[in-house]
Amino acid sequence: MKESRYEVGMEKLREVDGCGGEAVIASLEGIAPDLGAYIIKFAFGDIYSRQGLSLQERELLTAASLLTAGGCEPQLRVHIHGALNVGVPPEKLVEAMIHCVPYVGFPRVLNAMFAAKEVFAQRGIRPAGGGAAGPEGQMGKEGEKIS
Repeated sequence: MKESRYEVGMEKLREVDGCGGEAVIASLEGIAPDLGAYIIKFAFGDIYSRQGLSLQERELLTAASLLTAGGCEPQLRVHIHGALNVGVPPEKLVEAMIHCVPYVGFPRVLNAMFAAKEVFAQRGIRPAGGGAAGPEGQMGKEGEKIS
């Protein structure tokens, strides 16, 4: 028998967010349980379950989208946890956020970076080297400085 959208969505939600995602759904029970069902069925049952992108790519895109929207820091924290849960390196999350600066500006990127810093601290993570070096500090394959 084919799994329902809800079953597929719950499975994917657990895979990505673990108990964090379930806590979000549970928090909606007293006020908007249908919203929780939409998140499970649509976002995770239909969208996250599609072929074509890995869960790492999906979570990186989700984090960038929430950063871009701005004002979504609680949801961004959930998805930063999700990205880490599916194997996105913290350095890649930081670099993706820095990449957004010319497109959305410093305030939104700063808010997202502080959300990431909070999540990393909760998980005892310290990104290696504090992120990638800028153009002035990049090193070549053999360790030579790139000018």
